[in-house]
Amino acid sequence: MNNPLLSPPSTPYSTAAFDAIVPAHFLPAIKQSIALANQEIAEIKNQALPTFENTVAALDRSGKALGVISSIFFNLNAAETSDEIQKLAREISPLLTSHANDILLDKELFDRVSQVYHCKEKLSLSAEQHTLLQKTYNSFVRNGAMLNAEDALTLRKLDEEIAQLSLKFGENVLAETKRFLHLIHKKEELEGIPPTAVEAAAQLAEERGHAGSWAFTLDYPSYIPVMTYAKDRALRKTMFFAFNTKCAKGDELDNQEIITKLIRLKSERAQLLGFSSHAEFTLQERMAETPEKVQAFLQELLQKAKPKALEEVQEVSLIAKKDRIDELQKWDFAYYSELLKKEKYAFDEEELRPYFSLENVIEGVFKTATKLFGITFKSATAIPVYHQEVTAYEVRDREDKFLAVLYADFFPRKGKRNGAWMTSYRGQYTDEQGDHRPHISIVCNFTKPTPSTPSLLTFSEVTTLFHEFGHALHGMLARGNYESLTGTSVYWDFVELPSQIFENWCYEKECLDLFAKHYQSQEPIPSELISKIKRAANFQQGYMTLRQLSFGLLDMAYHSVDPSSLTDIKAFESQVLKNTEVLPALAETMVSTSFSHIFQGGYAAGYYSYKWAEVLDADAFELFQEKGVFNLETALSFEKNILSAGGSEHPSILYARFRGREPKQDALLKRSGLLPS
Repeated sequence: MNNPLLSPPSTPYSTAAFDAIVPAHFLPAIKQSIALANQEIAEIKNQALPTFENTVAALDRSGKALGVISSIFFNLNAAETSDEIQKLAREISPLLTSHANDILLDKELFDRVSQVYHCKEKLSLSAEQHTLLQKTYNSFVRNGAMLNAEDALTLRKLDEEIAQLSLKFGENVLAETKRFLHLIHKKEELEGIPPTAVEAAAQLAEERGHAGSWAFTLDYPSYIPVMTYAKDRALRKTMFFAFNTKCAKGDELDNQEIITKLIRLKSERAQLLGFSSHAEFTLQERMAETPEKVQAFLQELLQKAKPKALEEVQEVSLIAKKDRIDELQKWDFAYYSELLKKEKYAFDEEELRPYFSLENVIEGVFKTATKLFGITFKSATAIPVYHQEVTAYEVRDREDKFLAVLYADFFPRKGKRNGAWMTSYRGQYTDEQGDHRPHISIVCNFTKPTPSTPSLLTFSEVTTLFHEFGHALHGMLARGNYESLTGTSVYWDFVELPSQIFENWCYEKECLDLFAKHYQSQEPIPSELISKIKRAANFQQGYMTLRQLSFGLLDMAYHSVDPSSLTDIKAFESQVLKNTEVLPALAETMVSTSFSHIFQGGYAAGYYSYKWAEVLDADAFELFQEKGVFNLETALSFEKNILSAGGSEHPSILYARFRGREPKQDALLKRSGLLPS
């Protein structure tokens, strides 16, 4: 078989030949690239005296083909999956897990790395090389290189089972999300829902064979308008329970048993490697360092946020009482919060939509990046894409040199999981052939265009796009020698800094003036609306902070618990979240069973990093505010010390180099309105 993954046809910048790739290509390509990687490892072991270059650097350079092919496969599994791809994932995942273990449990290979590591003081290594050596050595030790043969075999089995269960968890969440469809046949039941969302619901109903009705799903662009604007309380309740009981119904898609198994297996793995819990294992290589520090951090923020959150809920309750709702429920909160926001700030997110057509917002993030970092973007129709809705861009630096390929994928569809993320198809690194530039992708689920209007984003969706684009900048601006240290290959509680800081520009008039124009009249967004955005920025920050803290606390609880005590997922979740509940708890609903960040994604024992990085981003953006939000000197420093530096040094060193000191919480507390008055 002529396999475009193994013998790629000519494409611009050696991008993936999506127009030639079919699912049947993946398994043979993975197997052959594993064999090639094994050959590269054998060559490393056949070298004479181990050196940094012939062992540590060579190991970082090995497996490039496998890395690219597996990235293509798993990115498609997230953004354009199918039954065939999911079946392949269950076959391919164990192969990759086994291959990784073959390397990390290879005693001969570890011995070579160890020899270099233990004479590191005698070597003239750069800071980047020293980081790579430390990271490589730690990777072996933390993944079982010192285990005996019996324990190494146990580790392999644990890793394979964890990988398979994580895949199954995600498949269940996707299946549950996609099988739900709520049809409305009476127009009066749609009262309050914005016309754009109503039109989208009619379009979806027609696509699904229910012309004349309106269809709503659990995809965010469909779900959020109902919860925020639908006057029909029964409709809000129906949608809320569908969304918050995903994979918790005791049927074939139920994830409770998977969670129990995952927690047990991760705990066993951690203890096998000498750690008391998965949280302790994970946090050894995080800025936060220990579970105790994370708990202290979360609890300190909880003490500051909860009183504010309780005040905010009371405010919303008073609005709901006007509709004779004596006890505010969770399916009421977004709706009455929106009414309160209108009352307090004369602010309605729907009022902003006409100024945020997706096309203009994309232009806005590009212009913002150009003003800050000198990079430019050009649509590249010659680059193959994996779906007709995906756009590829050629990205160039301030000297007009090729910098990166950027893929952008913005709308929900059947084979795409919910949410928004940035990912990479190829990382950046340098070798004797030169600087290999990255291929980056941002994937979102925004409001689709309708026959009468383009895709018009909520302000929340605008900040989401800026967030993911911040991650993309981290990838595109990478400048380093070793792929495992470039781009977003940084400590997990540092990786959200570039994304979260970039959101701040959405609130700045200088930025909004670049792109916020009415999609029909092309009139710029009025200064009055910008003022409303800024005034409403702190709206319900206590409640939102508490919500994020609840996820962080739940994550840490799962990955610190003695698994033998985890017999009832709902009871465990309720116990952990009771201190963050400010609305009546509901026996039927669960967060855990669709908490993909920690049970499928990479955030296990790491969800706290969103709040941790908020401290960094608020503190860092304060410098931009002092110097000017488009101040070139500050932007160049951020690019050099944060975005381009990747994981070349410890994040605390990189941050202090940019900021001139360690981060402080004050800027976040001030921005969130959580400082005592």
